[in-house]
Formats: sequence, C-alpha cells, structure tokens
Amino acid sequence: MAAKWYEVVTGSLDQKKQYKQSKARLEALPEPYRGAAKALERYIMVAGGIVDGDTMVTMFSDFADLWERAAADGTPVRDIVGDDPSAFADEFTAAYSGKQWIDKERDRLNKAIDDAERGEHR
Repeated sequence: MAAKWYEVVTGSLDQKKQYKQSKARLEALPEPYRGAAKALERYIMVAGGIVDGDTMVTMFSDFADLWERAAADGTPVRDIVGDDPSAFADEFTAAYSGKQWIDKERDRLNKAIDDAERGEHR
C-alpha cells in the first residue's frame, strides 16, 4: 500500500531500479567508453527532454547495450559518435518517441491561443 502511494508521488520504483542498473553498467565500462558514455548520458538527460519513464528506461538500457558492445568489440569512440557527439546524442534520443517536456508546453501554447481566440469572438 505504501509503495503504491510513494510511486504516485515519485514515479515507478521498478523504473528507478532499471535506470540505476543501466547507470551501473555504464560505470563498469573501461575507459574511454565510460567517460564518453557518461558525458553523453549527461547531455541526453539535459537536452533529451524525455519525461516518459518507460521510454527513458528502454532508451538507457539500449544505450548501455551500445557501449558494452562497443567496448567488447574495441570499437573506437569516434566510430560510434562521429565528428559531432551532440548530433549523435540528439539522433539517438529522437529514435525514442516518448513524451517530452516540450509536449506539455506545446499543449499549453495551443490552449492559450484557443482561449484567446474564443475571447476575441465573444
């Protein structure tokens, strides 16, 4: 009972556990993969804007898979991220079509314009 109330306030405990597991997988990577993955993760968290927990958990699990495979294969970091790491991160995030924070602002803007228009026609 308490867990359900807590999850209403803070979000899914299972999602938090899965996210922490993905972070631990990144921490376990050898350098230079760990440093690159952690820098990209930070960027994605700031710029990605994904607010849907299920999408975020899936994305970061896939992100950890990508870096683990690269480390195992010895793939150079630049072969993964290319010449523009932020473009790579943006494209990686775009592949996950979860709800983003900007969606709320778009809805708010559309509603404000609709409300304004209705006010003009009174």
